[in-house]
Amino acid sequence: MSSPLAPVDSQTDADLRVVQRGCDELLVVSEFITKLTRSRQTGTPLRIKLGLDPTAPDIHLGHTVVLNKMRQLQDLGHTVIFLIGDFTALIGDPSGRNATRPPLTPEQIQENAKTYYAQASLVLDPARTEIRYNSEWCDPLGTRGLIKLASRYTVARMMERDDFTKRFKGGIPISVHEFLYPLLQGYDSVALRADLELGGTDQKFNLLVGRELQKEYGMEPQCVLTMPLLEGTDGVEKMSKSKGNYIGISETPDSMFGKLMSISDTLMWRYYELLSFQTLDQIRSLQAEIDAGRNPRDAKVLLAQELVGRFHSRQAGELALAHFNAQFRDGEIPENIPELTVGAAPMGILKVLREAGLCASGAEAQRNIEQGGVRVDGERIADKALQLPAGTYVMRVGKRKFARVTLTP
Repeated sequence: MSSPLAPVDSQTDADLRVVQRGCDELLVVSEFITKLTRSRQTGTPLRIKLGLDPTAPDIHLGHTVVLNKMRQLQDLGHTVIFLIGDFTALIGDPSGRNATRPPLTPEQIQENAKTYYAQASLVLDPARTEIRYNSEWCDPLGTRGLIKLASRYTVARMMERDDFTKRFKGGIPISVHEFLYPLLQGYDSVALRADLELGGTDQKFNLLVGRELQKEYGMEPQCVLTMPLLEGTDGVEKMSKSKGNYIGISETPDSMFGKLMSISDTLMWRYYELLSFQTLDQIRSLQAEIDAGRNPRDAKVLLAQELVGRFHSRQAGELALAHFNAQFRDGEIPENIPELTVGAAPMGILKVLREAGLCASGAEAQRNIEQGGVRVDGERIADKALQLPAGTYVMRVGKRKFARVTLTP
C-alpha cells in the first residue's frame, strides 16, 4: 500500500506494494520511500541485509518467508546481502528466550554454514547475492573496539527488550555477553552500510539497534522490515524443527507434498500469502473460485506443486501428486512405512498409538479415535478400550501417519 506520509510516483508505489506484501511492519515508511525514489533516480541499488546464524544445518519453509521477500527485492533490482553470522552464533541470539542460549562451537557453526547458503540459493538468485560472514569485521574489533562499541548503547535501552525484562523481573539470570548480541548485529549494519534490514517479528529490537548504531556512526539509518513468523503444519505454533511441525526445504518431494496437503484450509491461505510467488490478484481469484464452490483441495494441490517444484522440479511436483493420490485418495498403504515392536500383548489401543509415535499422548490418541481417524488393518476403530492381541498390524492415524506395529506374545 502507498504511504499517506508523502506523495509517491506510480513506480515507487508499485515497488512499495511488493515490499509490503505479507509484511508485519515497515519502519519508517516515509524514509523508505525516500530511499526507493533516490535509488531509482540515481540508478544505485539499495543494500538489503538479511542475517542468519547457522544454528542448525537445515532451512525450513518458515525461514523462506524472509528469503522470499529478499528475492522480491532482488527482482526489483536491489543488492541482497546474505549475511552468515558465524561470529554472532558463538554468542547465541537471546531473542524470545527465557534462558541463556547455549553457544555453539566453531566446528558446529562451520558445519551448519556449509549447507545454509546452498539451501538459500533455491530461493535467492545466486548471481545477484552478496555473501558475507560477520567474522570479517567482528574478529578485528578486538577488546578495545568492543568496549568502544558497547559505549554507544545504554543498559536502560537494552533492558527495554521484552525478554530481558521478563527474565530480570523473574530472577532468571542474564549473562553480560547476551547484551553483546544485539550490539554486534547492529554493528553488522554499520559495516555493510545497509539501507534495509529484514527479519522476523521476534528480531524487531535487534534490527532497531542497527538503526541507532548507524546514527552513532554518522550514517543514514537503515529501514526495518519485519516479516511474520510462519505457523507450522499444526496451525498453532511457529514452524520449528523442535516442535515437529516443520517442512524442510531439503525434504523429499513426497514428504514435502504430503505435509503441505495436511495443513488446514484456513492455514493454506496464510501459506499462499507468505510462500507463494503468485501475485495477490492471482491468489484472490483462486480464493473467489473456492468461495464459489470449487474444492479447497484443488488450491492446496496447486500450492504443494508450486513449492515442491521450486525446491525440486516441476516434474517432481507432478510425481508427488500422483504418489499422494495413490497413497491417500485411493487408499494404498505407502511404501517404506515405519516398522517397530512396541511391547508385549495384550496392549490397549491408546498405549499402542502412543508407543508407536502415531500420537503424542493418550489424550491425543483418544481424540483421534473419537473423531474416527484411527484405523487398524484398514478397519476404523471406535472402541477406546480396545486391547490388541499379539500380532503385526498396519496402523493409520489421520491421512498421513502410518506404522507397521508388532506386539509380542
